[in-house]
Amino acid sequence: MKKVTLFPLLHRNEWQIGIKFPFDQEIKTKLQKLDVVKWTRTHSCFYSLYTPDNKQLLYNKLREGKIFVDYSELQNFKLPAKEAKQPQPVLEFSPAQKKIMHEYVNYLRGQRLSESSVRTYYSFVLKFVHYVGDRQVSELRKRDIELFVEQYIAAENYALSTHRQWISALKHFLQLYDTEHIDVNKIKRPSKSRYLPVVLSSQEIMKLLQATRNLKHRAILAMIYSGGLRIGELLNLKLAHIDIHRRQIFVKNSKGRKDRMVVLAESMLPLLKNYLSTYVPRVFFAEGLYGGAYSPQSIRTFLADSCRRAGIKKRVTPHTLRHSYATHMLENGVDIRYIQELLGHSKPETTMIYTHVSRKDILKIESPLDVMVKQIYKSDLEEDHLLLPPQHIADKQLY
Repeated sequence: MKKVTLFPLLHRNEWQIGIKFPFDQEIKTKLQKLDVVKWTRTHSCFYSLYTPDNKQLLYNKLREGKIFVDYSELQNFKLPAKEAKQPQPVLEFSPAQKKIMHEYVNYLRGQRLSESSVRTYYSFVLKFVHYVGDRQVSELRKRDIELFVEQYIAAENYALSTHRQWISALKHFLQLYDTEHIDVNKIKRPSKSRYLPVVLSSQEIMKLLQATRNLKHRAILAMIYSGGLRIGELLNLKLAHIDIHRRQIFVKNSKGRKDRMVVLAESMLPLLKNYLSTYVPRVFFAEGLYGGAYSPQSIRTFLADSCRRAGIKKRVTPHTLRHSYATHMLENGVDIRYIQELLGHSKPETTMIYTHVSRKDILKIESPLDVMVKQIYKSDLEEDHLLLPPQHIADKQLY
């Protein structure tokens, strides 16, 4: 009978269940199909996070294949106690402050903001209301806002995007109460960062998909790239929204409460059919081990693992696949207006950033170094030249 040994393994500062066995393709394939199992090159074995559920799952799945499971090393092992985290101070509010916050939430919903924005703005303004204390909102001055920004936003070193959200939350709050002494329009958000997105080449996309061994994981990454989906759109994608016959994907209620249709790649169909027949998801395209929507952290984790195996050194996130989709579409000659529609962008300016990373037109521009070297090659001069090797120029070798 085939044998697998489970043992305690400390990896990445967390206790894992190590899985070792003499090489066997059947066991390897069975483990690769489990979302909770990963491979560590450091320890040259498969592993899973040390939890009672994972331990039971591994035992059950392996025993289904009539594999003997030796878990004696786990029987007497006890997880070391973790240090207790310092509890966050609980903010206390007066009935008047609670009333203000209730009014604020109703105001945001009246403005038809998404529930995600309502929750975010509410959590921000809670701290501002606590900071204001018993003072009336009508009594606030511009300097009160500046001090709060300095002490509670800038001092916390939030990301620029989060800082901008803070200011938006405050502006909505001050607009609700129409403060007499503060001109809301003069409260400025920090300028957006203008970083160019990281983009993978077509060859890197293929290497990434080929390096993704798990069928489910490969289907997820291929779906994100082939449709230019955001990670939230992939996680919320239901089987009912995939029309295989018309090769269309219906993206429902995406960012900005917009619906849109995107193309289901023809080359995606064999992979899709194989995935659906193997994993048999019920509601969502990507489902967790026990049903329900898949975890975004799981996608980020196996994407990083696939990038490592593919030898990709760039910092790659699920959104990188969306950036790559848009850039490759532009390089393939698709009109930017269609790309805007496929990506679900409200403003063309958002889509225009891909013109800065597209290689289609940039490659037509000659570097002044190339122009200079060509001119030198055309000349009949036989003297040494800057950047050319000391031998006779007729060699015409830069390197």
